[in-house]
Amino acid sequence: MKTPPRTPHATRSLPTTRWLVGLAVLLAAAAGCGPEQGTSNSTGGTTTTATLTGGGGGGGAGGSGGEAGSAPWASTLYPPGWTPSFEDAQGRFLHDFSYAGFRYGAIPDAGILPLFDVVTDYGADPTGTLDATAAVQLAMDDAAAASGGIVVLGEGLFRFEDVLRSSASHVVLRGQGPTATRLYFTRSQGMSDTSHILFDAPLTVDLETPLASDAVVRETVIEVEDATGFAPGDDVTVGFTITPAFIEEHGMTGTWQAFNGTWQPFFRRTVESVDTQSAPNTVTLDVPIRYPAKTRDGASLRREQGYLTGVGVESLGIANAVSWDEAWSVDRTHAIEIAHAKDSFIRDVASFPSPNAPQSGDGAGAHLLSGGLLVRESKRVTVTQVDLSMAENRGGGGNGYLFEIQRSSEVLLSDSKGTAGRHNFIQNWGFGTTGCVFLRVESRGGKNVLSKDDPTAVTALSEFHHSLATANLIDASLFDDGFSIVNRNLESTGAGQTGTQNVMWNSRGKGMLRSMQFGWGYVIGTRDLAVVTESVLPMSQGTEPVDFVEGQDLGATLTPPSLYEDQRSHRLLGQ
Repeated sequence: MKTPPRTPHATRSLPTTRWLVGLAVLLAAAAGCGPEQGTSNSTGGTTTTATLTGGGGGGGAGGSGGEAGSAPWASTLYPPGWTPSFEDAQGRFLHDFSYAGFRYGAIPDAGILPLFDVVTDYGADPTGTLDATAAVQLAMDDAAAASGGIVVLGEGLFRFEDVLRSSASHVVLRGQGPTATRLYFTRSQGMSDTSHILFDAPLTVDLETPLASDAVVRETVIEVEDATGFAPGDDVTVGFTITPAFIEEHGMTGTWQAFNGTWQPFFRRTVESVDTQSAPNTVTLDVPIRYPAKTRDGASLRREQGYLTGVGVESLGIANAVSWDEAWSVDRTHAIEIAHAKDSFIRDVASFPSPNAPQSGDGAGAHLLSGGLLVRESKRVTVTQVDLSMAENRGGGGNGYLFEIQRSSEVLLSDSKGTAGRHNFIQNWGFGTTGCVFLRVESRGGKNVLSKDDPTAVTALSEFHHSLATANLIDASLFDDGFSIVNRNLESTGAGQTGTQNVMWNSRGKGMLRSMQFGWGYVIGTRDLAVVTESVLPMSQGTEPVDFVEGQDLGATLTPPSLYEDQRSHRLLGQ
């Protein structure tokens, strides 16, 4: 093991003792990582910290964080006057992440909608004694029938013995605050792979055209064979087939398995303009392409119908923990899920100790059965001011994920805390998580618990978990456990290379950052964290070159403190 070079040609070896400490760190980090079924596994973690990359003045892999001290400094990849086309002499660059979130980063707003009061109008019990499921579900159905509405839950404790479902746009669940309005769910039977509150509707594809040439990274204009029928405002996705050539290009032959031979949606976009007179035809998208989409792999543009718009959950407390045995009898259960949605939100939500959780022993005081919230196959969703804690089932099989994103574009997860889950913040299961931003999130106490009957636990990191999460940003965030983007090889049904071109900007905490990404990854500005960019373990296989590290232990003076907010400000000023 060696530290990454501080310049493109210089290397520095670790002292022997430090090398052994670092090896111990990584071996502990791999503990409990055997194969699992389905979508989950843990790349583990450790409570030990060791600085494994160049320290002091903090350069690394060609970067320079400036001299040690309190003077403000800027990244060499984000200099004054930066534009999205900027790159250095080695071809390294930072994507423009400014498009993430509800309406490209606007403050979530349900708009003016009719109100449906579940207590006054529908007789829901606010004392937690009687089941409120039927009353609240009827209010949600009536809001849907009215083409949207705000389902108001007043102060109190609301008990739900079943699930809540909505497949309509502009339906919002609104409480009076996380401590004033509290919802708890008691059902566990049949709850694997589903959620207690679910907003979802099916997406359909009604028009498709092959790309006429490879889509160019960081460009919004794509060339297509026939743009007839596409129009401004259309919801579209650029994707391609996971071909043997694509797999081999990433060194994943024999590793990637679950999606081989299938067309995968990579970039969920909206059409800005269409030119059917040019040869070839062109379509201009709202957000740049973030990774090569090649005609070799059958890249195409698909128009989609059915996205939910303007759905939300806000200002309430939530719990769904049950008995210890019940919690471990199901897998991948979430409290809240938004799927196939755009310009939607979850905000001002917090978990609380479930009245159904054990009062003592295993599971005592648990808030959540397993998962917290899931955003799936969506775009431009904001999750903000959410505090989730105390997952009951933190074992294998996809459990204990407090904040999870699957196959989504431009999701903004901000000012939120995850505590005592397994992987508190995670991208999971499948290609096509791109342009997402984790802004000022805080992760603590991630643990991988071996089984229901064996409480042995090792530290588990937040992480990109599966299939090449591309060009996402972890921004101004705290990790007292850690964050990991590595080659997970055959774990979790062949997760393989879990990320490329992702940026960890201004990170701090007591834990570890592991950045071993396919191609380039970026760690810019840290405080206190151990930074690992190389390993003797398989997690670093095929991840050359060593990721770019700049400004280690100088994060406090990195300017700007938030890359996302600065980029968004510049984009809006330029419009």
